Amino acid sequence: MRISRRSLLVGTAASLWAQDSKFSTDVNVVTLLATVHDRDGRVVKNLTREDFVLQDDGTPQTISYFAAESDLPLTIGLLVDTSRSQTDVLEPERQASSVFLDQVLREDMDMAFVVQFNTRVELVQGFTSSRQELAAALNRLRIPGVAATLLYEAVRQISEILMRPQQGRKAFILLSDGVSFRDQTSIGTAIEYAQRADTIIYSILFAEGIKLYRPGFASRAIAHQHGKGVMQRLARETGGAYFEVSNNNPIEKVYAEIEDALRNQYSIGYAPQSAAQPGQYHKIKLTTKQPGLMVQTRDGYYSK
Repeated sequence: MRISRRSLLVGTAASLWAQDSKFSTDVNVVTLLATVHDRDGRVVKNLTREDFVLQDDGTPQTISYFAAESDLPLTIGLLVDTSRSQTDVLEPERQASSVFLDQVLREDMDMAFVVQFNTRVELVQGFTSSRQELAAALNRLRIPGVAATLLYEAVRQISEILMRPQQGRKAFILLSDGVSFRDQTSIGTAIEYAQRADTIIYSILFAEGIKLYRPGFASRAIAHQHGKGVMQRLARETGGAYFEVSNNNPIEKVYAEIEDALRNQYSIGYAPQSAAQPGQYHKIKLTTKQPGLMVQTRDGYYSK
């Protein structure tokens, strides 16, 4: 267990990980959060229940609950890669993240926390609605002298310990180059824990200006393509979105797109029509009747 003891919530870590192989899925009604884009990438905000087509393992389902622009509380976990490869991009990440949280969080309704991961996973700031506390936490982010990136372990631990007990809308903002190093957790396990916690991942990769400390990669280009694939998969399989920051696509623009998506989600619920074995994974397919629209939602869920 590598999480810092900065939060009382982390004190439950030992008991949670002692039950590592026993998930509490509580799936009676499956809930989805979906964002829809048109061909030009604009968020579509005016759809109704009748515009969606839902399948569970290929079987058509009836949508029993539907709401647009959900007012459900929002919990955001900011997961920041502070390994050595991020030396040149940490400051712009810090500044843009502070502005984003200041704009998105609704006082007395939404919460956020800040985690950094490098040679360990550390909770820098626990759940809070305070913009001052979050800004102070971002200022405490530091890059160690030892090379390691526990990317998958961070997603796994934080999903299970902090996110799974929470209700409402939940999302990770993941800032990294996508290259895990000295990590004992696999990407499949990380995604599984995020899915079980009903947590969407918005992954943000910096394409330019990154210093590489990546043993095992022959070139910067190879490391970049690997990291891109990782960040895309984390977002795609949890129902989030992937963004690549560059000189032509600054992080401020990326955060504006994420804010637009978070403010215009469709909340969908249904009761699966067929019984399943506990712990069985089900594939979800959510589409629209209108051609040319792209739906972002999680790939599936684990039955109770």
